[in-house]
Amino acid sequence: MARLPVYLRALAQLSAGGTVTVSSGELAEAAGVGPAQLRKDLSLLGSYGTRGVGYDVAHLRFEVARALGEAEEWPVVIVGLGNLGTALANYSGFRSRGFRVVGLVDPDPALVGRRIHGLAITDLRDLEDLLARTGAVIGVVATPSEAAQDVTDRLVRRGVTSILNFAPVPLAVPDGVHVRKVDLGQELQILAYHEHRRAEDGGTRAGPAAGPGTIEPVDAGDPNPVPVPAGAPARALAHSAGHTEDED
Repeated sequence: MARLPVYLRALAQLSAGGTVTVSSGELAEAAGVGPAQLRKDLSLLGSYGTRGVGYDVAHLRFEVARALGEAEEWPVVIVGLGNLGTALANYSGFRSRGFRVVGLVDPDPALVGRRIHGLAITDLRDLEDLLARTGAVIGVVATPSEAAQDVTDRLVRRGVTSILNFAPVPLAVPDGVHVRKVDLGQELQILAYHEHRRAEDGGTRAGPAAGPGTIEPVDAGDPNPVPVPAGAPARALAHSAGHTEDED
């Protein structure tokens, strides 16, 4: 699952460059994984390759996007409009990936009523009304750590079943709610660990080649959104029971 967005980005880049068909080896190289791993991953989605020809880029791109839920729009609410929340609200890549920000929420009276891309910031006191009105199923928690659990409880009680957590605190959720934790400080500590090891080796440790497990910068959004054929079947977003996991 974690590799599918990487494949989708690689396919988008190939499509933008005019590539019509691609071999598993070429696609694996573009995605930074091994060919065997790529073929195994794509086989779980279905049989889309042709021996001796490769993969049709446009068709495979659509199928991967559909598996990721991009065949329909997912309503998202962002709670916490500090520096990080505001940056997320301004991120242009959500819509091209099938996510529509339908609500911005913050308790600060100085922020309530202000607009970001035409969407007014709602008072935290009105969170439940906003969720009922928009039908949001994904919540982004970008609050201070002391407020994160209470906000999460309120989101869950109103039907939010997937949460992206930027608060530096673990969240307790009931069965049926899926949490992804993004801890930027932790990721920097991991990088600092590798730098420390390199320094201990006298600066001679060779840096790893790009490949599986390499952390790459987040791109600014796919400039070529996936074309979805009319009448394409929408797939429900899969949620694990009470599942929380860190960013790999």
